[in-house]
Amino acid sequence: MKIWYDACTGKQVRYGVAIAKKLREKGREVILTTRKHPDTIPLAELLNEKFIVVGKYEPKSLASRLREGLKRQLIFCKFFGQNPPDAAISHGSVDQIRVAFGLGIPIITTVDTPYAEAVHRLTLPLADFVVASKAIPRETLQKYNVKGKILQFDGVDEVAWIKGFKPVVKYDFGSPLIVVREVEEKAVYAKRGLSLVQVAKKLTQLGKVVFLSRYRRRTIKGLIIPKEFVDTASLVAQADLFVGAGGTITREAALQGTPAIVVDVFQEQYVNDYLAAKGFPIFKVDESSLLETAKKLLGVKIDTKSLVARLEDPVDIILKILEHLQNSGY
Repeated sequence: MKIWYDACTGKQVRYGVAIAKKLREKGREVILTTRKHPDTIPLAELLNEKFIVVGKYEPKSLASRLREGLKRQLIFCKFFGQNPPDAAISHGSVDQIRVAFGLGIPIITTVDTPYAEAVHRLTLPLADFVVASKAIPRETLQKYNVKGKILQFDGVDEVAWIKGFKPVVKYDFGSPLIVVREVEEKAVYAKRGLSLVQVAKKLTQLGKVVFLSRYRRRTIKGLIIPKEFVDTASLVAQADLFVGAGGTITREAALQGTPAIVVDVFQEQYVNDYLAAKGFPIFKVDESSLLETAKKLLGVKIDTKSLVARLEDPVDIILKILEHLQNSGY
């Protein structure tokens, strides 16, 4: 059985590697593809995984996004047209899912950002299987006209690579260490403008602040701006506090016991609310109360091993789907 995974971001590279490892243990062939993006290629190299790089992320305009996406689709069509895989898996890769649908390849997609409307409108109606955390209300997914089967698991996507994770890089930025992640401004779902630069500067009152830029790594007085790629999962494991808008690194931090503050920017933060309710250190605040909350939480880390052990791994759900496909001759 030959499986194709397409990773569009750094998170998806981690996800793809976690899936590939378990598939290879079962003797499956895995083809990993990605695109040029600030984190994809460096992370693949760190994880010692070979990805085929197809196209690039070009968010300058709607036209540039569309143009680069179409280029990727044409290359995928040429690559897989005569020798298609038995299944296509991604975390909502518009390019992969469109090509897989056109070539009649069974599609499995994972979902954890209900607010990413544009992506969901282009992917969920075409997917044969949608894998999502039970934190996300089923009706939230169904409103995108899902024709396939929705399978929900009692966990979050990040469990796939954080369960059993050991930091592979040691960072020495000083202490106490606060990590701040820049808000995503170029994604199509990023509607409300919020800069965390000023927030990060205020946090320097409490300790050393590493500011993780998404695209431009420019110098900002008072902040530590890494010039090279940073393994975020390793970094937040060593941090005393994380601050962000509630994305992947928020959950990587909280799953490892590092207190994570979510600045309330995006609606439908179902996955973060779900983890907080289970006892993980995620705290949602508005910008005005962030500094006081940070003072209370700084360095208050907890042992989350038993909590993580109770969460389901989405990769296990994906493996069951693939077994079903193989046994049913789908």
